[in-house]
Amino acid sequence: MTVAVDSNQDVLAPDASPPGRKPRLSRQQLWIWLMLTPTVVLYGAYTVYPIIASYWYAFLEWNGFEAEKTFVGLQNFRDVFADPLFWNSFKITVLFMLAVVPFKVLLTLLLALALNSPKLPFSTFFRTAYFLPVVTTAAIVGVVMQFVFDPASGPVNLTLQRLGLVEAGVNFLGDSSYALWTAAAVYVWKWFGITMIYWLAALQTIPDEVYEAARIDGAGAWHLLRSITMPLIKPFLIIITLLSFESALKVFDLMLTMTNGGPYYATEVVEIYIYRWAFAATVPELGHASAAAVVFGLFVCAVGLFQLFGVRAVQRARSA
Repeated sequence: MTVAVDSNQDVLAPDASPPGRKPRLSRQQLWIWLMLTPTVVLYGAYTVYPIIASYWYAFLEWNGFEAEKTFVGLQNFRDVFADPLFWNSFKITVLFMLAVVPFKVLLTLLLALALNSPKLPFSTFFRTAYFLPVVTTAAIVGVVMQFVFDPASGPVNLTLQRLGLVEAGVNFLGDSSYALWTAAAVYVWKWFGITMIYWLAALQTIPDEVYEAARIDGAGAWHLLRSITMPLIKPFLIIITLLSFESALKVFDLMLTMTNGGPYYATEVVEIYIYRWAFAATVPELGHASAAAVVFGLFVCAVGLFQLFGVRAVQRARSA
């Protein structure tokens, strides 16, 4: 018996759904979504919702305890912009960022160049030693540094006195002339290892054959660095610098435990300013704190846009 089949008739694939009907999720896809559900719920509850709520609270007058909330419109933003302490904290944040990023990027580059040399003994040990502060909690580092820089019995001051560099102990964290720069030095030391790893990864993308060919042509160490290494890692320089700028804006835990924004607001970054209005004040003002958080969040987004443009510039440079 012969069955005629129309050659113009569409034949559905085994997994294809009929027209007009939504495809069903496979059992594997259902398990994937089931495993992702806790992460999605927790991320939404503790990240997405607070961000959305902060934008709404910025238009309210509310202390966080009473049920009554008063809509005040843009008044909180006017108060934030009129507060000189907010602009002081903004200035401190930008100054801190501009102070730590160049040292962090350049010093880690020099160290990565040394650790990437095959002639350096115990390079693995040194890499691990420099990376250890990264895995240490920033809040613990801040507490420990209070003892390290103690003007009476801290090891830093005792060493300076024994060397004859100072006659009396220097209050590095209690003097407004030294507090911000001391915090910047601690921050660079704390996050030194992660930037060093970025540079090591960038250096290892350069093929050894390029160096061997240059050495055969008589190139020395300085010529290799100037003509081969630096041009080839230039795209990574943009990315690492932008990542360092963005990470320098997140110093709340370290600064709070080490100086608490003092002395006399000399180290009060915007994050501590927001914390002070929202939680540390006698009568919290969540509307004012949320307005400051929204302004600071927009500034962070602007830094992120610069990072995006930098990544695209790197991609265009590498494709060229």
